[in-house]
Amino acid sequence: MSSTQKSLEKIKLLEEAAVQIVDAIEKKLKGRKVPILIALDGRSGTGKTTLAKAIASKLDSVTVILGDDFYAGGTIKEWAKKTAEEKADQVIDWKRMRKEVLEPLLAKRIAKWHPFNWDAEQGLSEETIVVKPASVIILDGAYSARPELADLIDFSVLVQADDNIRRGRLKDREGEPFMKTWHPVYDEAEDYYFSQVRPPSEFDLVVTVSIKPWISKNRVKLYNGRVSKRIRT
Repeated sequence: MSSTQKSLEKIKLLEEAAVQIVDAIEKKLKGRKVPILIALDGRSGTGKTTLAKAIASKLDSVTVILGDDFYAGGTIKEWAKKTAEEKADQVIDWKRMRKEVLEPLLAKRIAKWHPFNWDAEQGLSEETIVVKPASVIILDGAYSARPELADLIDFSVLVQADDNIRRGRLKDREGEPFMKTWHPVYDEAEDYYFSQVRPPSEFDLVVTVSIKPWISKNRVKLYNGRVSKRIRT
């Protein structure tokens, strides 16, 4: 990784962050004949999905993949028994993500997959998501820049936000009961991942968003123009 790639950038406004990232993408696209994969990583509630949509709105050929589609599933009791390292390693089914989505799209093939069933909170949904190849693939979600996908990722971005703002957004989005039940279990996984597995110094770009992006409780996600409901990021 070059010294330029290792440099950390702090950007206050989400729009500025989007412009910065799009500029980096366009530079990498010059003379390129294969798609480019961008990983938008960061803790829960930092505004990754909002930033992904802002980036996508500025590009002609782009698809956004939601990492939450590949949540591994499991009850809170099951996850509570695992170590922070085990949680960070197992929370996302990166093998299925790689095989069903990333490798086909990077090879300019159509990708098809069943997302995790967030309504039932277990298993996979009956819905089949079909995505056509695009010049730019944005992988949006915590753990998206994990080492097991490093050979596929062209540009990794860590999205940060003030912790009070981040937790306030999570509380608004998910409710107090969810925060009290789930986040004590998952916070330590994110602590481990962003300190031991993928610390800020290992990302190509770090953006700190200081505003509070709007997120509805019934968020929508765009797959090549098709709107699909999602629950969280």
